[in-house]
Amino acid sequence: MQFATDVAVFTCIRCPLGCPVEVSFAEDGTVAEVSGHTCKRGAEYAAQEAVSPERMVTAVLPVAGCLEPVSVKTSQPVPKGRMADVLAALSALRLEGPVSAGAVLIEDVCRTGVAVIATKSVP
Repeated sequence: MQFATDVAVFTCIRCPLGCPVEVSFAEDGTVAEVSGHTCKRGAEYAAQEAVSPERMVTAVLPVAGCLEPVSVKTSQPVPKGRMADVLAALSALRLEGPVSAGAVLIEDVCRTGVAVIATKSVP
């Protein structure tokens, strides 16, 4: 049997309930127990958040020759600690129209293995 040495508390964001979820850690730093969740998704979220938090990154970028910016997002969540790097890479991106929704703008942003895609079309 493993004994918990530390506890982290999160508010689950997987549904509107916002359950307070506690994650207990084993001595080796792994997740020992998750409690307080009302669904399986809450338990998965808290365990992931406790060990390796990730976030989707969204932004709007200017397009040369177009008054309307293009909205972009990462295709998957990126490590929370890399968000500033991803945003810097997006800021350095120079786009020219037309840009189509679904177009991959960066294949592997900041070597995370995650693509950046356009979420709307602009001329």
